[in-house]
Amino acid sequence: MDHAIELVPDAHNFSTNVYPLAPVEQKQLDKFLDENLKIQCICPLKSPMAPPVFFIKKKDGSLHLVQAYQKLHAMTVKNAYPLPLIPDILNKVSKAKAKYFTKLDVHWGYKNVCIKEGDEWKATFWMNQGLIKPLVMFFGFMNSLATFETMINHIFKELIHEGVVTIYMDDILFFRSQTKEQHCGIVV
Repeated sequence: MDHAIELVPDAHNFSTNVYPLAPVEQKQLDKFLDENLKIQCICPLKSPMAPPVFFIKKKDGSLHLVQAYQKLHAMTVKNAYPLPLIPDILNKVSKAKAKYFTKLDVHWGYKNVCIKEGDEWKATFWMNQGLIKPLVMFFGFMNSLATFETMINHIFKELIHEGVVTIYMDDILFFRSQTKEQHCGIVV
């Protein structure tokens, strides 16, 4: 399943100025580029649209790269795929009376989803080293959560219907086991 970026009919191209970066931010940007170019999550590109990038500080003091996709989001068709409701998840798990649970967090969840071929140019971002197109879905795209939730629910559809798995974003909970052997059979 690929992440499509569908634009509204009256969408128009845009471009903005590059934001200046502090030396520590430039070092972090260089690291991001090196890592993601190496694993082929991004590549250079020309595009008629390109928002800038900037950094925000996380609680631990490290820096997080952000693409300023507000203009792209304003002209993207919204996907209304619903997230599961927490009370529904809690009810399902409590009714199961399970004794064993396994919780998984999908590693690099969004980076496991490619951007639909032909849509990459829409997600291109701009920085002092040129334009970069993402080949995978980074956190922050409009509809990325809906795309990921659709994909993960499709992958685990049978186990969800069987009532032994519940999923919330990139967190997967296996349950409904009375014995360790049953549980290991579900998880494996």
